[in-house]
Amino acid sequence: MKLEIVLITGMSGSGKSVALHALEDAGYYCVDNLPPELLLSFVKLEQTQGAKKVAIAMDVRSATSLPEVPKHLETLRKHGITFKSLFLDAATDTLVRRYSETRRKHPLSRSDLDQQHALVEAIELERELLADLREQAHVIDTSIIRSSQLQGYVKSLVAAPEAQLTLVFESFAFKRGIPVDADYVFDVRMLPNPHYEVDLRALTGRDAPVAAFLRQSRDVAQMFSHIEQFLSHWLDLLARDHRSYVTVAIGCTGGQHRSVYLVEQLAAAFSKRWVTLKRHRELDARGGVEPPSGGVTVF
Repeated sequence: MKLEIVLITGMSGSGKSVALHALEDAGYYCVDNLPPELLLSFVKLEQTQGAKKVAIAMDVRSATSLPEVPKHLETLRKHGITFKSLFLDAATDTLVRRYSETRRKHPLSRSDLDQQHALVEAIELERELLADLREQAHVIDTSIIRSSQLQGYVKSLVAAPEAQLTLVFESFAFKRGIPVDADYVFDVRMLPNPHYEVDLRALTGRDAPVAAFLRQSRDVAQMFSHIEQFLSHWLDLLARDHRSYVTVAIGCTGGQHRSVYLVEQLAAAFSKRWVTLKRHRELDARGGVEPPSGGVTVF
């Protein structure tokens, strides 16, 4: 059995420790804050020792050597070593709130500025330093999701079969913001809304009565067809461009009916050719107390 490697990078305060805990639960040997200059030798050591699953977290604490990471990853590819790369992100105001709540200092904060200004400046600098790594990874937006949601997303991504390209469909509510991890966003708020049907209001797009209601609409069918045609046209080119993940976000007002229905239908249609995952941001957040506006709070 060959070595499975998961590389986790991302913004400070975005939930990397939560992701590492999820991978540890999944049987991975986890290393946090590995200096980038040790990546190749560490992987070689783990191969020699017969390791099967390894998760490595890197972040801006190794700022001076971060620019070397893409080169190291290319070296791993040339040696036939495959890996999955995840990047955790969150909106700047969310990160500011999390740091304010925990009273932790950002690793890039300057002492010669007032605390708020220093924090925002540090976050934006971190985005610049991590831009290349973000470009090569699958991005997960943790701005408004629970820790349990993040753990579930990470486990589903690493459990997905190895493929040239993995397609992720995600439903969301516009009233709670557009996911920053989306490569493509489709607005379906103009479609007939089951919310205004008393018998359907409490149901979701995964329930048969809602699906039956939406299937009656020519506009819904046309929207599905247009999205399907668009993706079918471009996915091969994206795969040839060495894209590992493509996230398609479908949004309606509440993220409960229309977007959920279309995500279910699109995932079923594309799973015949591509490795396909699906998420329902608002539905996945249910089952307990509503998460705080800052979402994941564990650093």
